[in-house]
Amino acid sequence: MISPRVRTGVLGLVLLTALSASTTATAAGPAAPGSAAPPTVEELRLDEAAPQEILRRSGFDTVASVFARALDEARSYAEARRVVERQGSALWRRAVDRAQGRGPAGGDLSRDDDRPLYWARLGMTRELRGWEPRFGLDATRRERLLDTLERTSRGQTTVLFHSRLRPGGGTPVPHRKGLKRVLVTGFDPFTLDRDIRISNPSGAVALALDGTVIETASGPARIETAVFPVRWRDFTEGTVERALRPHLPEVDLFTTVSQGRAGRVDVERTNGAWRGGFGDNENTGRPGTVPVSDPASQPQWTSTTLPYAAIVAADTGRFPVYDNTAVTEIPAGGTAPVQRPDGPTPGSTARAGGGGDYLSNEIAYRATLLRDRLGLHGTLPGGHVHTPVLEFGAGNTTEVTDPQFVRNRLDIVAQVRAIVSVAVSASERARG
Repeated sequence: MISPRVRTGVLGLVLLTALSASTTATAAGPAAPGSAAPPTVEELRLDEAAPQEILRRSGFDTVASVFARALDEARSYAEARRVVERQGSALWRRAVDRAQGRGPAGGDLSRDDDRPLYWARLGMTRELRGWEPRFGLDATRRERLLDTLERTSRGQTTVLFHSRLRPGGGTPVPHRKGLKRVLVTGFDPFTLDRDIRISNPSGAVALALDGTVIETASGPARIETAVFPVRWRDFTEGTVERALRPHLPEVDLFTTVSQGRAGRVDVERTNGAWRGGFGDNENTGRPGTVPVSDPASQPQWTSTTLPYAAIVAADTGRFPVYDNTAVTEIPAGGTAPVQRPDGPTPGSTARAGGGGDYLSNEIAYRATLLRDRLGLHGTLPGGHVHTPVLEFGAGNTTEVTDPQFVRNRLDIVAQVRAIVSVAVSASERARG
């Protein structure tokens, strides 16, 4: 999820595709009171062959129809809200359980695949968007139900570090003395108009690690995860801050994760307050300063507090890991963007962080700015990690999966797990 200006190789194709796509919002606007809304651009992709195959080969192909039947049984808005909460949370638990080897696989698609969750959620949101209940549903309440579905099905409402049992069942939350608490986030697949088969390894990381305990050199650590949409409007509405604000004061370390460059892992040193407007999953985008609360106190740059030197030095997996210090800035008193390999200069204006100017940079900026505004800069290690691009095997231009594709994703997941372990240990040594 790096800006097209800093991508190379295969990522150049992403830019060409995005530039040919419409950058005008084509998603439906607010529905009239009591009326349903048409599907969004994102939801319309569900009708293509690849998403249907992914759903069928994972056993997630009945999720939307089961949800629709449950909605039809609701006789009030309160009942509908309970259905949405229950079914959204169940989808997240089902995806996590499948990724972690619990319960039936539901088909021959590899368990580590993040795509069934993405496409099944879109099937649910499309059903909810077009639902016409007997009791009537105005646009405001429909949007509230959609928001609830998005949050529950992304794990954002079940980030729990103190409860012994997750709401509605699921995996028990372990309690062990000295257990460190780690928060990790991932993203949906994106650039789907370039290749509808795309998977996002950061989403696979989130499913594989949610609720797990890892052993580090400094003791055990429990990881809680959530995923975020690749949509500018959600970020503008504060979805990152809403999800992370309750938890940053209670965790020992956090990292946002997204897909980045081909063949490498990057620990992003600096994040910029600029969004480049590259098309999102709704084919929308407009460049501008990252919109946050209290813009008068908004810095142009934020920085990682992850132990990047220790992460880069450690043997965490087959992909090389880099401390990425590059940014693009408009120097103080200047007018043209300049690339800086060693970070921003004093008084400069951001045009791209180390992670570019797309939503990966923005989630890193928002999360680290929130850390700083909560007064945790000096005590909470946190930042952004870019995974390698998840690539299909040579010659595969049509199949939704192949052995190399699965191996690449599993290796990326394992390497992020190892990076988190190193980060926890190094941070504890620094504290000690």
